[in-house]
Amino acid sequence: MATIKDVAKLAGVSVSTVSRVLNASGYVDKTTEERVMAAIKQLHYKPSQIARGLVSKKTKTFGLILPDITNPFFPELARGVEDEAQRHGYNIMLCNSDWDIEKEKMYLSLLQAKCVDGIILVGSRLREEYLAKLLGTLKVPMVLLDRSSGMGIHSISANNNLGGYLATKHLVDQGYRTIAHISGPQQSPSGQQRLAGYKNALAEGNIPYDEVLVTEGDYRISGGAAAMRRLLRLSSPPDAVFCANDLMAIGALEVLQETGVKVPDEIALVGYDGIHLSKYVFPKLTTIIQPTYHMGTQAVQIIIDNLVAGQTECKHIELDPILEIRDSSIRRKPA
Repeated sequence: MATIKDVAKLAGVSVSTVSRVLNASGYVDKTTEERVMAAIKQLHYKPSQIARGLVSKKTKTFGLILPDITNPFFPELARGVEDEAQRHGYNIMLCNSDWDIEKEKMYLSLLQAKCVDGIILVGSRLREEYLAKLLGTLKVPMVLLDRSSGMGIHSISANNNLGGYLATKHLVDQGYRTIAHISGPQQSPSGQQRLAGYKNALAEGNIPYDEVLVTEGDYRISGGAAAMRRLLRLSSPPDAVFCANDLMAIGALEVLQETGVKVPDEIALVGYDGIHLSKYVFPKLTTIIQPTYHMGTQAVQIIIDNLVAGQTECKHIELDPILEIRDSSIRRKPA
């Protein structure tokens, strides 16, 4: 593969002259420019986007940090980011943090070093103070996705409090009274908000909140399964469970089926996220659908507005989720 040095040698010029031609930076006479372009064409030379970015400070690349690429919720979001970025001529550099705060920090440093033009940080568990300090050192716009922010950082999220409320209210309206919750991790802002919505719906339905019925999960199938086993060991198991995401609900469903518990006749289930898989389990999973793809496209548009139009006003966008009622929560016998 040809290098910039090969182009310079063939054209009979210095590497810095080739660089000036590529980046349209500095004067190069017409004859020399034509000679350089002819050498580029003859050698089929393709300049490194990163190398050009070191000169122009623009790499036409956005960094996207996801917390768990194996969770079907996040690829759908990433697709929205990628489609919108490509529509504007930008590429995506994808990083997977595995819900690890230290990996988040490492990738943020890496993306800065790679001179990306913008950063989209999804489901971050980093403290607000850290993010605010980071923003002060960044020379590019950053958007938090699936998390709100009160620290002057662009953010897009679904209304998690409303989603938790809708899921739990649906179970209350179906006549269930011992409603458990498999929550997200304690350090997850979205998990905390869904728990708050759960509590609000119980209070509205005059059902006392019982902390024994709330057990923490990890947003994975295995975590939902482990949490469901804990709930089944209670002296008075629940008659319904709201899970903070669909993967945990699928894990819970697997445990219930293994133990012979009928869903929803004995225990009803509601998930969260609206991943495609939720339609293909049996029974089909009632869930809270988030506007995942749209969140991704909106994040890119905010960055584009900052880069192209010089938009500096901080944007906080909150989108409403939708309750999708399916077989896993519809009560078939009188309350």
